[in-house]
Amino acid sequence: MKKIIFVILCCFLVVGCGKYNEKDAYKELDKKISELTSYHLTGELLIYRGEDSYTYNVDVAYQEEDYYRVSLINKVNNHEQIILRNQDGVFVLTPSLNKSFKFQSDWPYNNSQIYLLERIFTDLKKDDNKKLEKADKGYIFTSKVNYSNNADLVTQKVYVDEKLQIQKVEIFNNNNSIEMSMSFSNIDEKKEFDKEYFSLEKNMDGKETTKTTMSTLDSVVYPMYMPNNTYLTSQDKVKLDSGERVILNFDGDSPFMLVEETATVSKELETNIVYGEPYHISDTIGAVTDYSISWTSNGVEYSLVSENLKLEEMLSVAESISVSAIAK
Repeated sequence: MKKIIFVILCCFLVVGCGKYNEKDAYKELDKKISELTSYHLTGELLIYRGEDSYTYNVDVAYQEEDYYRVSLINKVNNHEQIILRNQDGVFVLTPSLNKSFKFQSDWPYNNSQIYLLERIFTDLKKDDNKKLEKADKGYIFTSKVNYSNNADLVTQKVYVDEKLQIQKVEIFNNNNSIEMSMSFSNIDEKKEFDKEYFSLEKNMDGKETTKTTMSTLDSVVYPMYMPNNTYLTSQDKVKLDSGERVILNFDGDSPFMLVEETATVSKELETNIVYGEPYHISDTIGAVTDYSISWTSNGVEYSLVSENLKLEEMLSVAESISVSAIAK
């Protein structure tokens, strides 16, 4: 009798500790994600760049019919940017400058996205060789990812608990070193939003803009990374009505031009058309095309242009400029 009771108790504990086996966990997660019509989540994003790291508070809203709102607040300087998709297109908003940038982009469907539930699962679904393992308090899914602007990002690990709630996602490079990590603190899968929540005007209205802007560049920021046999050949400073602009020309095997300009606050809501894709450049979100990268950091607008540099090298130059700017 005691033996029978012991067996029943063991069965109860096994069922209670793990609702799904490894095979069924993926199927249930597939069903769970595919049935989502809206959600709201918060969490923390860490981006690693060599010895430096950047931390963002993340707030994501999704409503079916292609409505997305992703708020990213840099925890060091409290600088907020918002990636928005609505019926009018894809925007990156910079409330502190009262400016928005409209992208000719299919974001978020053209790349992996570490903070969007359905995009995380899309990568799992597309990888026929994905791996699933049981963890102490849930499961770990491993699959390939598709970051077209950064070929170094190759795999993701998705951590879910026993109720199949996503807890954390990590992105790794070719050397199996972690490049990004997103920890989810709260996920509401039944949250409903009205369409105004995703409107450009609503997200810019009432936002506090920067009180002061620089009239001069405190110093010229030079790239810490330089392609081989490439060197600075000219440096010109131009006075503007509301600031300064510096034009740096680099020549050699991999020529490029770098423009640095004092950022200004627009009196009226300003929307600029941008060709390219939204991309995380260290402490901010910029725009990336095959031949250019533009971004704003610490009160300076940067633009890097080259017809010779590969995208990977352009990103390396841009990232090194952002690191320099933060260090000064």
